[in-house]
Amino acid sequence: MFIIDSHCHLDYEPMSLDIDGVLARAKGNNVKAFLTIGTTLSNIDTVTQIAEKHSNVFASVGVHPHEADSVTKEVNLEALLKESAKNPKVVAFGETGLDYYYKNSPVDMQKNAFRNHIQAATDCDIPLVVHTREAEQDTITLLKEYKGCRGVIHCFSGSPWLRDQALELGFYISVPGIVTFKKAEELRDTIKGVPLDRLLLETDSPFLAPEPYRGKPNEPSFIVKTAEKLALLKEVSYDAICSQTTDNFLKLFNKVKLS
Repeated sequence: MFIIDSHCHLDYEPMSLDIDGVLARAKGNNVKAFLTIGTTLSNIDTVTQIAEKHSNVFASVGVHPHEADSVTKEVNLEALLKESAKNPKVVAFGETGLDYYYKNSPVDMQKNAFRNHIQAATDCDIPLVVHTREAEQDTITLLKEYKGCRGVIHCFSGSPWLRDQALELGFYISVPGIVTFKKAEELRDTIKGVPLDRLLLETDSPFLAPEPYRGKPNEPSFIVKTAEKLALLKEVSYDAICSQTTDNFLKLFNKVKLS
C-alpha cells in the first residue's frame, strides 16, 4: 500500500541538494508520488522542471502570501498561472492564501494575489493549495466569492470552524506532521471530525518534521509517521489511511497520471 505526499518543497534546501536521494528514500517507504509546491514567481520554472524530470512528481505553481508584494500591477498573475497550467505536470495553483500572523506582505496585496489564484483556478478547473494563518474568516469569505472553486486547506492547524467551513465548500483537509506533536491535542480532536474521504497527507517538507524526527529537516519519507498517527485518530488501519488518502488525492488533483 502506498502513500502520496500532497505538499512538499523539493526546491528548498536541503532536499534540493539531493532530490534523487530524497525520492529514493521516500519510495523505500512506499511513498509513490509527490506534489512539489511553488511559492514565488521566480520558482515557477524550477518546480515545473523538477516535476518534468522525475516520474510521479507533480507541481503546483503560485505565490505564497509572504511573497504577495511581488505581484505588482505590472504582473498579470492570472495569465502566468493559466499559461503554466498548459503543462501536464502542473496540476494545481498555489501555495496561495492569507497569512496575518507574520504579515510579510500587506494584507491588501495578499488578498489581491489570492483572488488572482482563485479566479485562475476557477477558470482552469484546477484545484487550489491554500495557506491560511490567523486569517480564517477572510480566507473563507474570499473563497465564497467564487463559484466552483475547489482545493485543499494545506498544513491544517486551524479551528473546528475553519474545518467545517472548508468541508462545506467541498475542500479537502491536509494533515501535516504537527498532528504527531505531543501538545497538539486540540488539533487531533479537530482532525477526528474530518470525514475519511476528505483527508490528505502531507509533509510540508523541509518543515514540520513529525515525531520522532522533530527538529530535523523534514522529507517525504517521514510521512509514514503522520499516516500512522492519523490511522490511530480515525480508528482504522494504516493501509486504509494510505488507500483512502491516495484516492482522495487523485480525485482532487485529477490531472495527475501515475506511472
